[in-house]
Amino acid sequence: MSNRLPRNLMSLERFMLRSEVLKLYKHMLRLVREIPDRNQRQQLQIFIRQDFELNKNLQDEGAIKMNIARGKNSLKELERTVQMAQ
Repeated sequence: MSNRLPRNLMSLERFMLRSEVLKLYKHMLRLVREIPDRNQRQQLQIFIRQDFELNKNLQDEGAIKMNIARGKNSLKELERTVQMAQ
């Protein structure tokens, strides 16, 4: 029996970044559910999913952090938009 760890084991920093990305993604999708117009809601859901899909293979932690910051700014803008739409 080997005591070696799997090669694809992520670092603690990468794990923390991953959990932050998932939290941001879920928050955005939950927020979009509040949009009354069905077509706008669906378009935003598709846009959010595509944006996260495009960046899912990022390996550089600096780039991941930059995208998280960009995502947080987008979340604030989305919150304002949803409030105006209600």
